Amino acid sequence: MTELLQIQEPGRVKLPAPQWAAFLELGFRPLYLAGCFWAAVSVALWVFAPVMLRGQLAGVIWHAHEMLWGFIATIAVGFLLTAGANWTGINPLKGKALGVLSVLWVTARAAYLIPGTTSFWVAVASELVFFMGAAIALGRAIYGTRSQRNYGVPLLVLALGVADALFLLAAWQGDYVRLMQHFNTGLLCMGVIALLVARRVIPFFAMRAVPGLSIPMHTHSGHWQLAASGLAIGSGLLGWSEATALFLTVAGVIAVVQVLAWKPGAVRRVPLLWILYVGYAALGAGLLVAAAHAAGAVLRAAWPAHVIGVAGFSVLIIGMVTRTALGHLGRPLRTDRLIVCCYGLVIAAAALRLLALLPTGLALAALHASASAWVLAFALYLWRFFPMLIRTRIDAAPVLRPDKIAVRSNPPQ
Repeated sequence: MTELLQIQEPGRVKLPAPQWAAFLELGFRPLYLAGCFWAAVSVALWVFAPVMLRGQLAGVIWHAHEMLWGFIATIAVGFLLTAGANWTGINPLKGKALGVLSVLWVTARAAYLIPGTTSFWVAVASELVFFMGAAIALGRAIYGTRSQRNYGVPLLVLALGVADALFLLAAWQGDYVRLMQHFNTGLLCMGVIALLVARRVIPFFAMRAVPGLSIPMHTHSGHWQLAASGLAIGSGLLGWSEATALFLTVAGVIAVVQVLAWKPGAVRRVPLLWILYVGYAALGAGLLVAAAHAAGAVLRAAWPAHVIGVAGFSVLIIGMVTRTALGHLGRPLRTDRLIVCCYGLVIAAAALRLLALLPTGLALAALHASASAWVLAFALYLWRFFPMLIRTRIDAAPVLRPDKIAVRSNPPQ
């Protein structure tokens, strides 16, 4: 018997080739990449090349729409389609169906940039089918398995799509009063999704990562928070400013209390956790700013939109698209310098964007600095995670251990 000894380099992992099947395995793979890519590109266009925005949606209307429905809501849909598989044991969308959903998203983004009525309605149709398809897929998995705890999730995704449709209709009609009303409705629908998801996952992630840490889930206060948020949406649609301010205040105060009760000091050395704490606290603060705006104490609508959207949603997003991607890809749940750099850049972008809202001579410089930090953060994320997201899980790849010697023998004659 002839033996061939093959000694491999210590700890070397042979990475599998990119695979379409792996890329379309779960919703987070294409939609995290799509959303983060568009986060970088759309802000770069808005700040540094606004002359390229020649579609039916133009200027600040395009920017507001693309940030909320093109970026933030896209990441939320990717997360929910992935979480839905964990909640129900059924993958809501994969393979060709997930590919079609992704193509619809790409079509909408491109068509909004092309001048003309036809391209606008192609974009609208593609986008609304995107949200409807995601809601139906989630509904089939959640209602089919009687996952009662999650019955509201498909409805929230559908509500995001309805708010989007109303926003686009108001933009087409040039009704800017209703346009802002529908944007705020979409913002708060997204807020309810973020509050629901973050309140569940942050304590769970924290207790798994920090040995001996025990923190409350705040189930009852969470129900009050979601109820207050829903009533705030309804009051806003009815034009009841005082009631809207009251309910937003309740939701925001509960969020701040929850963060403090989650023992933030215990996670200060764990970047995968403290980034989520920072985002959730900023979301709570944003709800309070929105309450002040509804009460007339804050006049500029840009303040609640940017505190909630940039300081809240976006900081939560950069934390979630790293932590959940690592987990679902079978990677170790730890950060490196590049990931922490992404966190710092998004936080800096948020702070500088808020600084740019102040009536000072630094506003333009702060805006450009914010956009630069933002684009760099998401470009770095793509550089790091793109190769992972188009391949199978790392624990599915053959690992060649340093203490093993591969032996190949000829078969007996």
